[in-house]
Amino acid sequence: MHIRLLLLSFLFLGSFNLLAQPDDFRYSDYVYQDYIKSVKFHVSGLPLSYPIIDVEAGTQLKLSFDDLEYEVSNYYYKIIHCNQDWTPSILSELEYIDGFTETRIPEFEYSFNTLTAYTHYDLMIPNRDTKLTKSGNYLLLIYNEDDDEPILTRRFMVVDPLVTVAGNIHAPVEAAKIRFYQEIDFTINYENVPLRNPQKEVRATVLQNGRWDNAVQNIPPFFTKREELLFTYQGKIVFPAGNEYRFVDIRDLRTTNPTVYTVERLDNYYDVTLYTDQKRSNDPYLFREDLNGQYVIDHPQNRRPNLQNDYADVLFSLKSAAPFQEEVYLYGAFTDWTFQEQYKMVYNPATYTYIQKVELKEGLYNYAYALRGDKGEAITQDTEGSWFSAENDYIILVYYRPFGGRYDQLIGTYVLAFQ
Repeated sequence: MHIRLLLLSFLFLGSFNLLAQPDDFRYSDYVYQDYIKSVKFHVSGLPLSYPIIDVEAGTQLKLSFDDLEYEVSNYYYKIIHCNQDWTPSILSELEYIDGFTETRIPEFEYSFNTLTAYTHYDLMIPNRDTKLTKSGNYLLLIYNEDDDEPILTRRFMVVDPLVTVAGNIHAPVEAAKIRFYQEIDFTINYENVPLRNPQKEVRATVLQNGRWDNAVQNIPPFFTKREELLFTYQGKIVFPAGNEYRFVDIRDLRTTNPTVYTVERLDNYYDVTLYTDQKRSNDPYLFREDLNGQYVIDHPQNRRPNLQNDYADVLFSLKSAAPFQEEVYLYGAFTDWTFQEQYKMVYNPATYTYIQKVELKEGLYNYAYALRGDKGEAITQDTEGSWFSAENDYIILVYYRPFGGRYDQLIGTYVLAFQ
């Protein structure tokens, strides 16, 4: 009788917890509350890595973010297994999680010696409470248990490396794209996977610099050989090459540098003005090492930059003799590669300049100016230019669902760098 009561209590609590979860969130990288800042999600110890881990290797992903409301909140996390197209899979939580399916984020600390007070949160995935047993796509949901509000969502991948991938980057065949685009070809060796019908069982996705907004997805093999799949299309896996990203160095708000025009310390915050940017669409290509659109929280002196780094209101500006027909946005990993109102540039006809002020933490940031196309796509050719020689990372993801399978396994990943 005692065991039965415990079981009923567990089921009741589990049902209550399920009902208390937020149901209005996106299956993409997004921050839902404006007081949540500086979200980073990467392999632990590698701040510029992509959120991909091996199901058996013991590596972990680290999520970190700041809460500028400064109070400690009951933030919980939930992990959702997804299909390759980022719809929820039919697997139950018990099939892909060993441990607790939802748990409170236990690690938080207060900032110190900063004008802007914030609470910093860290979460490691997997951890002693939550282990992942299946490969594939996953969505990490952070929500506030007190009001059932979503805080942020992050995509990540768990791979079971059963195949090997090799690839190359070359100029497209189409003459109009040779100078401005990059095309990806790759092959997959599957000698360790008993494929019966590769054309139906295998699909690939290719990302440029970790972006999902312009990913080429659901790609079947172009040709099948013995133990090898060829993805050697012409004109299918093609990306605008873009340009090297602009950067701003605000690692130390006490000084200026070639990217910072002025820094002013006010009563309770820093105010930073950057040098005005110029359009680069007509400039020749110039190599400059960048972070491929990413950013890092860093400081030359602070030993604990996550807690000691301050925030500043940073003024960006872009010179333009006339306004574009499309809206202009700041664009990069710090904007989640999305068009958000807080990053929308406003045109000032008196100075022929687009301007916007953004709250950023001390660090090194890559960014671009992007036009919002008719279909919601990011267009950077008119503001940044596009050159075949631009350095980019391409992440190849290989999914496998055998006949009768219930979910998309991720059986191979490969990062192809063009340098």
